[in-house]
Amino acid sequence: MTLSKVGLVGLAVMGQNLALNVASKGFQISVFNRSYEKTQDTERRAKEEGNLPLVGFKEMKDFVASLEKPRRVIILVQAGKPVDETIAKLSEHLEAGDLIVDGGNEWYENTERRAQEVAAKGLLYMGMGVSGGESGARNGPSLMPGGPKAGYDLMEPIITKIAAQVDGPCVTHIGPGGAGNYVKMIHNGIEYGDMQLIAEAYDILRTVGGFSNAELKALFEEWNRGELESFLIEITAQIFGVKDPHGEGELVDKILDKTGMKGTGKWTVQTAAEISVPVPTISAALDSRLISGLKEHRVQAAKLFSHQAPADRLGGLSKKDLADHVRRALYASKICSYAQGLNIIRTMGEQKNWNLQLGSIARIWKGGCIIRAVFLDRIKKAFDRDALLPSLLFDPEFANELQTRQASWRKVVSLAIENGIAVPAFSGSLAYFDAYRRERSSANLVQAQRDFFGAHTFERTDKPGSFHQEWAN
Repeated sequence: MTLSKVGLVGLAVMGQNLALNVASKGFQISVFNRSYEKTQDTERRAKEEGNLPLVGFKEMKDFVASLEKPRRVIILVQAGKPVDETIAKLSEHLEAGDLIVDGGNEWYENTERRAQEVAAKGLLYMGMGVSGGESGARNGPSLMPGGPKAGYDLMEPIITKIAAQVDGPCVTHIGPGGAGNYVKMIHNGIEYGDMQLIAEAYDILRTVGGFSNAELKALFEEWNRGELESFLIEITAQIFGVKDPHGEGELVDKILDKTGMKGTGKWTVQTAAEISVPVPTISAALDSRLISGLKEHRVQAAKLFSHQAPADRLGGLSKKDLADHVRRALYASKICSYAQGLNIIRTMGEQKNWNLQLGSIARIWKGGCIIRAVFLDRIKKAFDRDALLPSLLFDPEFANELQTRQASWRKVVSLAIENGIAVPAFSGSLAYFDAYRRERSSANLVQAQRDFFGAHTFERTDKPGSFHQEWAN
């Protein structure tokens, strides 16, 4: 029997589609799943999709024996304990020099711990972020592999072929250790911010502007032909046009306003706080999901608290003018959201000596992934101009974009507040921008308070050193 180039364990939606992707690129792949039914289902799909070179196995030892050496095994199972259990079973049959690649969303420190544990057996271990959902996994995802360069070299011939192709394969060696998982986690945090900003734009246009779903569909299609062109804007336009299969009107209006999540957004906010990087847009997106879960409370609160909307909700604007202001405000907020995420990546990369290349990371996000957008090409060029750029806000082109959109940005946030509409991501982005651009803030008073009650000391503006004042005297 011909040995397979690579193996894959875990045949849920992402695993099955990634395996078929590998096979469709001409690489023979062996697959294994705890429940054999999914293995059989994957073999059936491989046959239906053109007799792809995919072989399923019922026993782990036979699966491992089917791989050419050094063996390359991708695992796509639920994060946490299932990953450890899968590694333990694989390790019984693998040999020194073999490679395990975890393609799931995993906490980066778990990846680093596992790499140390399997190194004692001579095994290589990598964490590889896979973005793009079911369609991306099958047709070309954005891949973010991190770990030893030797491991990347083993996988490179395969992953450069299965990745999305936009100005080259959307994959690069992110860095050592848990860098791949970490960058994928922050990618998902940026995704949270992006989605929340779009949802707030929708709320303003619908509630203040009275836009119908048909008008929203047309508007988002128009936006997707300009500066906001992206996967999320594209699918949002499509969502507005889907009819309810069980009733009248559009399906979007029948969906309960309660958002789920799997944890990467929470991890992003937690790690940002730990390394002292402000991320108000991403934090607002997380908070919005948490508040959405309090549906029963919100129903009760709606009965308790009323709001008198202004007689002219549009504040003298036409619907066309409102749409244009929202577009400009959305783009400005998006710049801030990405700046925050990239600041997390840069800061952690410096602390961990990962030597992360932000321009390269932006490039591989241009295709395959959920946050793919034409906007990312401009981010790549910004870091090509200055690899040490302290923040995206300092790039001359993006700085000019923010400057020229200020008026629309402020108008949209003010209009939302006047109409009683919560826009935490829009307002958080604007507050981030305003805090960043002010040479002197109100933090001097906070530090004085800290010194008053806790003798935490303070610095002065007129002389060096650390000072304490006996304020009560």
